[in-house]
Amino acid sequence: MTDADRDDIRTAGDAAGGGRGARPGGRPKALRMSVELPLWRALTGYRILTLVYVLGLFAVAYPRYAHPLGAAAYMAALTLWTALTWRRTMSAERCTRQFLVADLGFAVGGILLTTLIDTQARIMGGAPTLPSIWTAGAVLGFAIKGGWRWAAVASAIVAAVNLFERQGFARDTVHNVVLVWVASVAIGYVVEVARASERTLARALQIEAATRERERLARDIHDSVLQVLAMVQRRGTAIGGEAAELGRMAGEQEVALRTLIAVGPVPRQRTAAGPAQDAAAPARPAAVPGPPPGGPCDLMALLAPHAGAGVALSGPGSPVVLPAVAAGELAAAVGAALDNVRVHVGADARAWILVEDEPDAVLVTVRDEGPGIAEGRLAAAEREGRLGVALSIRGRLRELGGSAEWISVPGQGTEVELKVPKGRAPEGGRRGRHGHE
Repeated sequence: MTDADRDDIRTAGDAAGGGRGARPGGRPKALRMSVELPLWRALTGYRILTLVYVLGLFAVAYPRYAHPLGAAAYMAALTLWTALTWRRTMSAERCTRQFLVADLGFAVGGILLTTLIDTQARIMGGAPTLPSIWTAGAVLGFAIKGGWRWAAVASAIVAAVNLFERQGFARDTVHNVVLVWVASVAIGYVVEVARASERTLARALQIEAATRERERLARDIHDSVLQVLAMVQRRGTAIGGEAAELGRMAGEQEVALRTLIAVGPVPRQRTAAGPAQDAAAPARPAAVPGPPPGGPCDLMALLAPHAGAGVALSGPGSPVVLPAVAAGELAAAVGAALDNVRVHVGADARAWILVEDEPDAVLVTVRDEGPGIAEGRLAAAEREGRLGVALSIRGRLRELGGSAEWISVPGQGTEVELKVPKGRAPEGGRRGRHGHE
């Protein structure tokens, strides 16, 4: 990658702000592709092509100029100016206001110089000015840099100078002036709309990234810290004495932490007692081995530690292969579901895990023999800030492109269906249950 390409990428990040750099004392703006980059490069190409066209017109009309040497001198200066400044119009960062004013001055100067170098007959006959259509490039630079208002001002200046050079409102002159004015103002307006759209998109992407990171942290917190606090609160209450006070404090911290990961920072407040456990607050973290850093992974190997006297694991005789990250997240979701069984059905409750390896997806069903879940209980738990189901299970599956469904009949237990498409891993490259970016 060349230095110019790196500058273009940095400029793309600044383009939506009108060419401004990073905020003083703050972090650099997020880099992103800008819709303005093609416009700047098109402007550079336009300047070069119109220069070739203008030199061709000059060569054909050279004998008919009143002062051909003066015209040749301007053409040489215009060629040198374009050659020395072509990189200026490659990006908003390089195309400064001072350059735009100088560029427009070069074009306006050439139009005024035409009255001294060309013959009056040719001027009144509609002969092109010395810079001819190259002048439009200077006006378009104002449009891309500053929007339609800058374009209108630059177009008005060029229009006034052209009318002065023609000494009247000739039809061709008025037609060309109006064409440049409309085109530059329209392009300037489109650029302003594009900048507004980029700012909106950038903000939406920032919010999405922040939300994903918050959900990831919330899942990890739920899988570790919240479970430990809940266990301390229960054990402390059961033991009594000083341990009860420790349990009460752990309960307060659990409430505060659940509120923090659900709705953000709130003023700290003390409660008389810790929260009651429900379907979203597992009793303890499940010991699930993490998947390898990359490559395929056998889901059955990750689920095997869950199998025991109270949990039956059934699946295909062959390995159920998923990407390592997807397998780790799915195993963690199964662990969260089993934690809920232990809390709400009992430590000795029986549960069954069934793994089905379908052609395009892996389906894992966790079933228990408990009393079931009352209708609306999961939604109520999420509103109360108990996010075990919302984050540790649904959140994981959502980022895998999968789904989690609960089927529960009062008195007949609960069945959780976890479905993950094959070949899909969550963004960010997280590893396992407590993975890192």
